[in-house]
Amino acid sequence: MLLRQLEPRTARTTAEVIKFALWPLAVMTVLNRVFIKAVNGFITDDYRPVYQASLDFLNGRPVYTANFDSVDPHYLYPPSGTLIIAPIAAIDYEKSRLLFIALNAIAILIAWYLLLRLFRYTLNSVAAPALLLAMFLSETVINTLVFTNVNGCVLLAELIFIHLLLKRRDLWAGAVLGLSIAVKPTLAPLLLVALARRQWKVLITALGVPVALTAIAWPLSQDPEKFFTRTGPYLLETRDYFNSSIVGNSAYYGLPLWLSWGMRVLFVVLVLLSLWLLYRYYRDDELFFVCTSSGVLLTGSFLLNGLGQMYYSMMLFPFLMTVMLRNSVLRNWPAWLAIFGFMSYDKWLLDDWQHIGRNLEYLRITFGWGLLLIVVFCVLGDRYLAARRENRLLFGIDPAWMNSAPDPRGEKPQPPVATPAPPGTTEAGRPEQSSSEPVREDRISVEP
Repeated sequence: MLLRQLEPRTARTTAEVIKFALWPLAVMTVLNRVFIKAVNGFITDDYRPVYQASLDFLNGRPVYTANFDSVDPHYLYPPSGTLIIAPIAAIDYEKSRLLFIALNAIAILIAWYLLLRLFRYTLNSVAAPALLLAMFLSETVINTLVFTNVNGCVLLAELIFIHLLLKRRDLWAGAVLGLSIAVKPTLAPLLLVALARRQWKVLITALGVPVALTAIAWPLSQDPEKFFTRTGPYLLETRDYFNSSIVGNSAYYGLPLWLSWGMRVLFVVLVLLSLWLLYRYYRDDELFFVCTSSGVLLTGSFLLNGLGQMYYSMMLFPFLMTVMLRNSVLRNWPAWLAIFGFMSYDKWLLDDWQHIGRNLEYLRITFGWGLLLIVVFCVLGDRYLAARRENRLLFGIDPAWMNSAPDPRGEKPQPPVATPAPPGTTEAGRPEQSSSEPVREDRISVEP
């Protein structure tokens, strides 16, 4: 059966043409990223400090000894994360690094499959190779593998969490999120999505798992308190290198404090208004609400926190996949201009005009995250204002045409939602005629 699937055939439909073209491109791109780029590595090595800390933990030596005056990657995981990751140091560095690359590559591939299933696509669909190729062409996947960090596993935790959350498996969803938070708190904002859906039990395991792991790791560590007294304060500082958040770029370019805070306050307002509109009008559309609100929360955290790095954008894949939904807020070109800013692997450095090139390269991520939040707010705000003008807020804010629009997943269009006619009009939208008004002859239809 497998050989028959691999047998070369001539495509008969447009969908088959696209699939036959994309699958080889996707597979070869994955192989290149995993076995060539990742194995070759780069000057930036996120894995070495993690391996060294794990080795020190297993041998009863102090873990939190990094020199924060250097710009080299530092070990920043809490004691609970050290406990989880420590087994990687059971073998020598080179073999351990290769296994960690393989672990993250497998995690990304499983996340890719779960993302397809989340939106009800199969491996036989055009979306399968298209999504796989797009993921492994992105900066976030490439540098996660090349720098050898844990983001691939965090992405897998996010997809498992979303699946379990939508299935109302609250304790298991919280446990998966808790394991992720125990290593790094990137996905912590997703707790707000669970709370908005009144899935309170998620909090029990999402907070309980890191606390339990910390309690286990504490007596096994040589210096666990230094994470809170030494590493914690460093994490709260704003660094002006490898930092694409607003405060990071503000520090790099020397912007006045009022301007930096002004931009942050502005985007906080945009995020809060977007989340309110999503909660008010879309919380019953579960897939759209969970993925879109998660994307808004995570993008806001990358942009507004003290540290935001480009490859954090991997956690936005579920949000970007909502473009396949009828009511997606990403079906416009400004959204994808923004996505290009923080997903593209292209470099914008210029040899002859280095100052301009550095600005383009350093700011495109910040502008991308910011523009994406602006697009979401503008799309939702425009829908709200249009619905209010047309007196149909009670029926939601989606325009009428959206209910009958074709669905890329092959679902049948929904019948249009009936909306009340404005006062003083008929159902057809014409002014209502008073009973005392004489009927004009030209309005009478005469049968032949």
